[in-house]
Amino acid sequence: MKILFIGDIVGNPGRRVVVEYLKEINKHSTDQYDFIIANGENAAGGKGLTFDIVDQLLASGVSVITSGNHVWAQKEILDFIDTTPQLIRPANYPVNVPGRGFTIVSSADDTKKLGVINLAGQIFMNRYTNPFHVLDSTLTTVKEVTPYIILDFHAEATSEKIAMGWYADGQVSGVVGTHTHVQTADERILPKGTAYITDVGMTGPHDSVIGSKTEQVIESFLTLMPSRFGVAKDNIRLNAVQIELNEQTGLAENIERIQYQI
Repeated sequence: MKILFIGDIVGNPGRRVVVEYLKEINKHSTDQYDFIIANGENAAGGKGLTFDIVDQLLASGVSVITSGNHVWAQKEILDFIDTTPQLIRPANYPVNVPGRGFTIVSSADDTKKLGVINLAGQIFMNRYTNPFHVLDSTLTTVKEVTPYIILDFHAEATSEKIAMGWYADGQVSGVVGTHTHVQTADERILPKGTAYITDVGMTGPHDSVIGSKTEQVIESFLTLMPSRFGVAKDNIRLNAVQIELNEQTGLAENIERIQYQI
């Protein structure tokens, strides 16, 4: 089984490169992905998601859209998150929050099922429920359906992400870090068979400060005044990882970083 995980999509530039890249691989690749996951929490103008954007990403070939702490930035998401099973938010929000923290999707030929779990970190983040405890309870449900499981761990602290990788080793197929928007070079297969990377990186304008216009961010650092940051436009790149899973065990055999530029 082959899975593509696309890093945090930022604004219109990020959406554009996702659509272009997926068109390209569909045209030229003879070895297609079984599932495509993308973190989309910044896809609408740099924060949040709208119905039209979710529709665009799913139509382009994305199987599951994960999110994080900016998931509620566009209020219209409350109108459709409960009725869109391909869109998930961190599972360690309080239990009465709209949406779902994991989903299980089927391949195009309906022969394979993939579980995708979304969790948020606690360090330098909101006061989420302990993600390690929530992973335990969520895995109980997901493993009843499929051994193929990818965890999007949306967290700030490198130490917390690495700890989650070791904690989940052998329990899930892959732990992919998101949120910090800079692709790390530490992809590996952990000893018990889980693919891991601390951060998959950002899909969007890389001549920026993690997606935002550099001059606006620098001005904010210089003056300490609040400012609304716009999405930058230049050096548009897709950051992703490709993960290959053993069909019998559901554990990872390979993880490879991808960078694509338009």
